[in-house]
Amino acid sequence: MSRLKTVYRCTECGGSSPKWLGRCPACEAWNTLVEEAAAERTPMPLAPTSQPVLMADVDLGEYAHRPTGIGELDRVLGGGLVPGSVTLVGGEPGIGKSTLLLQVLAALARGGARCLLVTAEESVQQVRTRADRLTAVAPEFFLVAETSLAHVLAHVDELAPDVLVVDSVQTIYDADLGSAPGSVAQVRECAARLVREAKERGMTTVLVGHVTKDGALAGPRVLEHVVDTVLSFEGDRHHALRLLRAVKHRFGSTSELGLFEMTEKGMIGVPDPSGLFLADRRNGVAGSIVLPAMEGHRPLLVEVQALVSPSQLPQPRRSAQGLDSGRLALILAVLAQRAGVGLGTFDVHASAVGGVKVVEPGADLAVALALVSSVSGQPLADDLVACGEIGLAGELRQVSQTARRLAEAARLGFRTAIIPASAPEPPGDIRALRAATVADAIRLAGIVPG
Repeated sequence: MSRLKTVYRCTECGGSSPKWLGRCPACEAWNTLVEEAAAERTPMPLAPTSQPVLMADVDLGEYAHRPTGIGELDRVLGGGLVPGSVTLVGGEPGIGKSTLLLQVLAALARGGARCLLVTAEESVQQVRTRADRLTAVAPEFFLVAETSLAHVLAHVDELAPDVLVVDSVQTIYDADLGSAPGSVAQVRECAARLVREAKERGMTTVLVGHVTKDGALAGPRVLEHVVDTVLSFEGDRHHALRLLRAVKHRFGSTSELGLFEMTEKGMIGVPDPSGLFLADRRNGVAGSIVLPAMEGHRPLLVEVQALVSPSQLPQPRRSAQGLDSGRLALILAVLAQRAGVGLGTFDVHASAVGGVKVVEPGADLAVALALVSSVSGQPLADDLVACGEIGLAGELRQVSQTARRLAEAARLGFRTAIIPASAPEPPGDIRALRAATVADAIRLAGIVPG
């Protein structure tokens, strides 16, 4: 017989306390203890259910990737979904998580896999309406609206699906627990049970997770620990571009990036994102330059724009969209102290165009040149790209995979690149202008600061 009691559980580390504290005694995080009902259970000794095996005798056949039919998703997953794996997909509301997974299930069902979608937030009629629009109605594709964990597992017993999708894990509840759906105890226990079922059955499982206003996955941090893969779906709702990253992946690399475009027909992969980012670029405009950025192993050409205008405010505005605001402040300070370009009385707006976020230090040089171009009113050459990290002494430092960045730039017709003096040789189709300092780079770009 178990007796219910109240404990306070940390959402970060899972540690417990008999009373509420402002700071978790285990991980020392502030304001992370939440109340939950727990049952006292007498520990029972369990006999081991597995036996040690030699590393060389481990069979890897059951971990072969199953392609999803969505090329950009397979790129991020390293080839597809793995039988018995559990994947957690997080993202803001309306970003397209349910749409993408509906397309994935339809593609897998057409390939012969038996798929079950548990919709815990929408009715089956709502999902069918979306499926008609996406042409995602397929044989062996089952759908059920359910929130009870016991009922979900009963449907799994009955159908024995190859792929299970639960949308979302925060709305599933276990009636044996006294807490409300979405609480720390419910999310932790329901996720742990679904993971156990996936491992025992060899069933590919995908869980959809809510995110907080800060962009972190809602619920206990243990949710990210128990799953095999954590995918983050990002994007600006005012732009059609969506970015899919693997934050955690036990079956492959976390360095790949998938790009999608949201259309009326669903998520469509973008095989040439650089062309999409530069499609609307205007040539001959001051304050614009192209940055060869890297997202994992994938080179992207992104237009960086800057607008510098006189300000009447005692504290001029500093705005960074898609760029790191801290790096922007550093660049402004270096320009003033090391290159003689003071912007202290100007409003400064800098942006990475297209809804993409560029936070790597390799964007420093492009941002600096765009700022100087804008304040001087002198446009940069249309076939020019620039990349490099700026140090506090004004020196330029090389960034990773410069050759791949410039090869992508050469493919799209760019012929000149300003890079740090220590950077490796670029491909033969592009001319390198080497600069040791940011002042040298401004000179090589042909800009005369006003």
